[in-house]
Amino acid sequence: MEIKSLINAVADGKTLKELYGADESIIAEQKKRYTAVIEEFKKTFGHAEAQIFSSPGRTEIGGNHTDHNYGRVLAGAVNLDNIAVAQPNGTMTVRILSSGYPQFEVDITNLKPSDKEYYTSVGLVRGIAARLNELGYKTGGFDAVINSGVPKGSGLSSSASFEVLIGAIFSHLFNDGKLDAVLNAQIGQYAENVFFGKPCGLMDQTACSVGGLVAIDFADPSKPVVKKVNFDFTKTNYALVITDTGGNHADLNDEYASLPTDMKGVAAQLGKKVLREVDPQELIDAIPSLRGKVTDRAILRAIHFEGDNARVANQVAALEKNDFNAFLQMVKDSGRSSFMYNQNVFPSSAPEEQGISLALALSDIALGSEGAYRVHGGGFAGTIQAFVPQSLLEKYIATLEHTFGKGKCWSLFVRPQGAIKVDF
Repeated sequence: MEIKSLINAVADGKTLKELYGADESIIAEQKKRYTAVIEEFKKTFGHAEAQIFSSPGRTEIGGNHTDHNYGRVLAGAVNLDNIAVAQPNGTMTVRILSSGYPQFEVDITNLKPSDKEYYTSVGLVRGIAARLNELGYKTGGFDAVINSGVPKGSGLSSSASFEVLIGAIFSHLFNDGKLDAVLNAQIGQYAENVFFGKPCGLMDQTACSVGGLVAIDFADPSKPVVKKVNFDFTKTNYALVITDTGGNHADLNDEYASLPTDMKGVAAQLGKKVLREVDPQELIDAIPSLRGKVTDRAILRAIHFEGDNARVANQVAALEKNDFNAFLQMVKDSGRSSFMYNQNVFPSSAPEEQGISLALALSDIALGSEGAYRVHGGGFAGTIQAFVPQSLLEKYIATLEHTFGKGKCWSLFVRPQGAIKVDF
């Protein structure tokens, strides 16, 4: 579409409401955002035409620390997103300007990983192009300006959103949009593992790419089963609130590593590789013999796995029956299990730092018997998640931000769209 026509289409705002809701103040902000990115794209690269892409962040809803033991997870796309204005440039070089960062280029005639590009956007783009090429998809150079609306450190997976955004751009610019959403997620995971140098599961990329609510079963991690859950969150009259409690993740690597180590240690004592292969009753029956061979904490974490893994299937069933109250109770149960059994709410190395515990306590005070709340993502520091009735939303945010600071709560909804080309 011509740049001028694109700006006029953005000003109309109708398409934006499908992505960001009906709040006119938010739509006005998005109009300014989109227009600024389009104008920056024209100024930087000089194209007369362009296309717009959007990729959401994601939130983990069920299955806390279950994926690494081949369990189930439930995740959702949210209405905070990365957007890109892009157009083919007729070369084999990708040129990207991310707002607030220096422009970078990737020559995609070279599709080999390099440890010098670990932890860089260059490595991700090269890895995505390489995997697409291996799978027989077309690639080519393009110019893009990207603006991130997924805050870093929010636990909403800005990196996975970026990965599947790049995949969507390659798909629509060079492959008529034929790249399957799940395959786009798998390509993003591949790029992060091989070219970015970071081991990761598939939950983040899948939720961002597919959109809506998705259940993922990792029983066979090489072929995860992805199911889109038929439930419209926007009709519940609830907000999904993510609160950043602060805390430093830099010294938590050992804490995170202890979770799969503990769980797999229990599985090994029972002759299995991972806990997904262990029958829940078999675990309970074996506890007396397990004590002394593994720690009590490891046993508790195994109990958490079995409970949360089963809970995901029950959450999906409740949503498909439109029983939102039953779903909310299971969110609470998952949070309780994470706190009591999985013990990833505060670091054992620094028990005096309990931002997440404090946020959960304040959530309990603000919500009482309404809604639900739980630790979000990896835990130990960072974010919590709450499902808040609209009637209590103002009170809830005021209560949490009084302690953690203005702007630390994001009021969101689960958006149906994944990584897409935005059609105006």
